[in-house]
Amino acid sequence: MTFFSDRPKLRRGSLRWITLSLALITFGSLALLPTGYVIERPGQVFNVMGEVNGQPVISTSDTETFESQSRFDVTTVSLVGNREATPSWFQILLAWVDPNQFVLPLDEVFPANRTTEEIRAESSLQMEVSQQDAIAAALLRLGYEAPRQMYVASVIADAPSSGILVAGDFVKSADGEPVATFDEFKEKIQQAGGGSIVVGVERDGTLRDFEITPEDRDGTWVIGAMIGYTYDFPLEINLQLGEVGGPSGGLMFSLGILDVLEPGDLAGAHHVAGTGTIAADGTVGPIGGIQLKMIAAKEAGAELFLAPAGNCAEAIGQVPDGLPVVSVRDLDEAVAAVERLKSGSTFPDLTCDS
Repeated sequence: MTFFSDRPKLRRGSLRWITLSLALITFGSLALLPTGYVIERPGQVFNVMGEVNGQPVISTSDTETFESQSRFDVTTVSLVGNREATPSWFQILLAWVDPNQFVLPLDEVFPANRTTEEIRAESSLQMEVSQQDAIAAALLRLGYEAPRQMYVASVIADAPSSGILVAGDFVKSADGEPVATFDEFKEKIQQAGGGSIVVGVERDGTLRDFEITPEDRDGTWVIGAMIGYTYDFPLEINLQLGEVGGPSGGLMFSLGILDVLEPGDLAGAHHVAGTGTIAADGTVGPIGGIQLKMIAAKEAGAELFLAPAGNCAEAIGQVPDGLPVVSVRDLDEAVAAVERLKSGSTFPDLTCDS
């Protein structure tokens, strides 16, 4: 008589399969959980001298245009994930070990108090404003005049300006003082410190004043209106680049417009890439993602990369091997760098002005 009954023993192979199955189930469950992160990686490049969907990126019917062998690339950063759909943990782990990808906290890119739609709308507006500034910078360099006005591009629902300002209003004053730039207007809003501010606009040819009380958003007083510039251009120039958003293509658009409107090849048969915002006076401003954009340019075969002076310190030590990078403060310096490339000059390692 025995007090123990024999039990069937698990075979070693069966035990391995059970362990593997449990691991797969655990990993699969983890992969489905929200990660709280997004991934930045090098994005596409777009030749502004080329075509998108069969249509030229730069076109005009108001003046003669010239063909060119030059290539000017707008560089971009690709973003994986948003507040509605974050990357999987598997994607995050792969990005963490890839030096050409950055893992960023979700709230840093998509603040909790803003919807994805609001952020996309702002990005589209930034691209629209950037294109207008790029046209202005190029035309002013060519000797044309391009007066501009500040206007309300859109109003955010349930914001302080909602039901008061409307898209198309031309912003003329703040608390009785004329404002001609967004920075001037923003400064007046901050000075109000949360108190009401009287915004003067021109609507349908009539000057009108509206009292608006700004609200605090992450330490900044805002009225919930997206402001842009509209220019009175002597020439109608059309720019189109599909779904690309943000303001960082301004410099490369200006170079492309100069090349289209002037005979010859601005860069010869060379390939130039770059990034940077641009103001109507030609000033080049800093952008985000400079390291990733340099990688994108290198992968596309660029022979020269134009970087904003404001990003120079950030770019030092991150330049891909074999990619000449030049820091530029304005459109004149960018044109000079392109002409050096065309003449066959070589470029030293990137340095920044003190």
